[in-house]
Amino acid sequence: MPDDRELDIVLVGATGFTGGLTADYLAIHAPEGLRWGLAGRNPDRLAQVRERVASLDARWSDIPLLQADVTDADSLRAVAERARVVATTVGPYLQHGEPLVAACAAAGTDYVDLTGEPEFVDRMWTAHHRTAVESGARLVHACGFDSIPHDLGALFTVGLLPDDQPITLRGVVRAKGTFSGGTFHSAMGAFARARQMKEASAARRSAEPRPEGRTSKPGGARPQRDPVLGYWLLPLPTIDPIVVARSGAALPAYGPRFRYSHFAGTRTLRYAAGAAVGVAALGLVAQVGPVRDLVLSRVPQGEGPDEARREGSWFTVHFVGQAGGRTVRTKVSGGDPGYTETAKMLAESALCLASDDLPPTAGQVTTAQAMGHALIDRLRAAGITFEVVT
Repeated sequence: MPDDRELDIVLVGATGFTGGLTADYLAIHAPEGLRWGLAGRNPDRLAQVRERVASLDARWSDIPLLQADVTDADSLRAVAERARVVATTVGPYLQHGEPLVAACAAAGTDYVDLTGEPEFVDRMWTAHHRTAVESGARLVHACGFDSIPHDLGALFTVGLLPDDQPITLRGVVRAKGTFSGGTFHSAMGAFARARQMKEASAARRSAEPRPEGRTSKPGGARPQRDPVLGYWLLPLPTIDPIVVARSGAALPAYGPRFRYSHFAGTRTLRYAAGAAVGVAALGLVAQVGPVRDLVLSRVPQGEGPDEARREGSWFTVHFVGQAGGRTVRTKVSGGDPGYTETAKMLAESALCLASDDLPPTAGQVTTAQAMGHALIDRLRAAGITFEVVT
């Protein structure tokens, strides 16, 4: 990573809701001497964010404000060339994300975002992975609730199993909370672009090298009752199992044959059936442009629940791993998944890349591959639990 940059971290999108929470988290938790700044289109709104973070800690009263517009490649290039790490909350990423990824890949600048959009991630690998490998940039997508608890929870769990045996692992998500408008817009966009998503995935698979002598794939997932956890399981069509499988392909600790399945867990069959119907209905709505636009207009981006409501939210991800006749159970848990913990995860990812002694990687990499146990340690210190369940 370049050591001669003016700034350690630049946060793009701080004037939005989740971006504002990320800025506040950095203001409270950034170490002494961190050089960080805020970037966005509107200087007046950026100045307001700076005033707020300065009220949280007077150290940040003079942090730089950078002009950055996703439609202006020169402005993004300037941001990337001034920073060691760029963190962005500006989505949906398929619409707004590529110019900043391109700027960071070219400049050798580490990049983190909150995307949960598989098509975007695959297109960025195809277009910019090689450039980032050559420049030394680490492009780390999905650094929020998508997909850190699942990716790092899987890493934590496979570390308890023999690495010379095939490993099967399932993650079961339970949560109470309001997910962000940006996440909803991204999900609806993915439903509407199933064909394009398959094309992007196929293009990546045709070009991406596979590990030698090992396999790692998302496992087949079907509705069922979990015999260990006792929950009814509903397969989750998210980016998370794809990310976990890519970590499994990159890291030998996941064994010679790794399979990961990803589910939502409910206590009753009725709730599982209702959730399945709801997901199917959204998939149908997404196919009809006018109806999709109407639904999206009712779910604004850039807004979120108040602090009291966020404090009443929570998430857990239970993992059940099996290898060599051994079964282990672990759990990752925390507070409000859609906003508070997502902002924390993004901020800690940026701090980890900027500050910690990490294994050498470059190109598009997962959180487990790029940061691994160093980020687990950071998140534990920040209040997110990784534990073995006996």
